[in-house]
Amino acid sequence: MDAKVKAGIWVSMAIRLSDMAGRPAAVLRKGDPDSGGILAVLRGRDGMVVLSQVRDAEGRPAWMRGSGPAPVEEEAAQAYIDRQVKRDPDLWVVEFEAPDLLPPFEVRMI
Repeated sequence: MDAKVKAGIWVSMAIRLSDMAGRPAAVLRKGDPDSGGILAVLRGRDGMVVLSQVRDAEGRPAWMRGSGPAPVEEEAAQAYIDRQVKRDPDLWVVEFEAPDLLPPFEVRMI
C-alpha cells in the first residue's frame, strides 16, 4: 500500500510544479493539513474541470473527473465544489490555470 502524503504537503508540491510549468495556481480553500481530501480545479480555454482525489479498489491514490467527462461552466464547477465541501469540510480546493485542461501534476485517472 502506498504511503499517504499529508494534504498540505501535496498542495505545496502541486503548486510548485504548476509554477515551474508557468501556470498560475491558487489555494481557494484550505482544508485539514494532515488528512484533508483535495479538489483540483482546472481552468481552461473551453471551461473548467474539477478533479476529485480518490483511492482505487486497491487503495492506491487516483483522480476522477468529479464535474463530469466534459468541461463545464464556472457555475456548474462551483456548485460541485460547494456540494463536496458541504459533505466534507476538511477538503482543500486548489485551482490551476490549465488552458489544455491537463493538470500540472502526475495523475492516474479512474
